[in-house]
Amino acid sequence: MFLNENLRRDLFRWRHEAEYHHKLLLALAFAALTGAGAQLRLYLPFTPVPITGQVFFVLLGGVILGRNYGALSMLLYAALGALGMPWFAGGRAGLEVLLGATGGYIIGFVLAAYLVGYLTDTYTSSRRALPQALIMLAGVSLIYLAGVLQLMHVLGIGISEALAKGVLPYIPGDILKALAAAGVGALLLPRTPLGHEHDLQPAGRRRLHRHLGIAAACLSGALLLLFWLRLLSLPAGTGAGELLWYTLTYTLAIALSAGAAFRLLRAA
Repeated sequence: MFLNENLRRDLFRWRHEAEYHHKLLLALAFAALTGAGAQLRLYLPFTPVPITGQVFFVLLGGVILGRNYGALSMLLYAALGALGMPWFAGGRAGLEVLLGATGGYIIGFVLAAYLVGYLTDTYTSSRRALPQALIMLAGVSLIYLAGVLQLMHVLGIGISEALAKGVLPYIPGDILKALAAAGVGALLLPRTPLGHEHDLQPAGRRRLHRHLGIAAACLSGALLLLFWLRLLSLPAGTGAGELLWYTLTYTLAIALSAGAAFRLLRAA
């Protein structure tokens, strides 16, 4: 551990007790980081789909800022971008981006940051590496859900085409970003309660484990289905490197979510 428990507790307590203007500045900072992450594009030699840093900062904002200010940071990102700040993907700006085919993903950013912040704030047992990874993957799922719904509405396409265009190519990169955010979250978050958490009593912990276990089982099944859909949608002649990329990243996420479901349901 790079941080001892006392320091993690102090950081977490400061985040709860900081003045309003400090929290607002942090929210604005994470909006800017998300905008900067949207401009970063890492192209891997075995896949044409770039990896950007956007989702990483969305998820990490929920951990660092909590549910309310994490969601506020993404609302600031959306609002300032709509007003002309060129920090949407590709350096774009304007209300037409929010109302366009990809605007649903930005709405999903708000939902994901709130979900990550809510679970992290509310349950002490959510602050370890495995629950954090599961929470981050759930946050990514919310982003995809909002994105696909708007993609279908704006383009007038069915769910299979929306998944093929707006979800399947991006899952491997987002799995890695979710796991990276989970690692940072587990490093920064205190393991001991501050007194406001809902799982201080055994009944609360069992209820959380049951709900997370069911969510993990559903996530594992959904990832398995999406993996096969992606394999079926790849064009003939796809290189071995790209096939290995999809296989390894999907397998990692499926194994993690299935393992989490087993452990959590057993603990419940």
